[in-house]
Amino acid sequence: MPQSELTLRPIGTIHTPWRSIADCPRNGRQPDPAPICRVRVFAGFIEGLRSLEGFSHLILTYWLDLAGPTELVFTPPFDPTPRGVFATRGPRRPNPIGLSVVAFDGFERADTLKVRYLDCVDGTPLLDIKPYLPTTDSEPAATMGWLSPHATARRG
Repeated sequence: MPQSELTLRPIGTIHTPWRSIADCPRNGRQPDPAPICRVRVFAGFIEGLRSLEGFSHLILTYWLDLAGPTELVFTPPFDPTPRGVFATRGPRRPNPIGLSVVAFDGFERADTLKVRYLDCVDGTPLLDIKPYLPTTDSEPAATMGWLSPHATARRG
């Protein structure tokens, strides 16, 4: 199978209270209350924020630039069984793309969004923003496989 190269370019930067991977929560729902984080969009992409007002939640994708080398199998910190990376939400992936559904608390400035429920290091490169649509992005009957016994309550 031929390998192809992809080129991604950040559209902005994510600003959180966490300065290192060790400081980050395991997921964005853990800090309670969830801190306000800021998503700054680069000048060339600000026009793309048009009509974002009125959405309560967004989907952010970002590049986990500090994640380290890929680990195809590892033992999660809260479970004694080695798991494949594709059965986890761990950051050490072949393509370290992070994804979070965040609460959108509006604009701080024309280029800056206020959001809650992030779990990444301050300065993380932002790849994309999409509106969260409960009609298509929610699967109430979804199951969590091996993670079911470790499930945490969701808020917000």
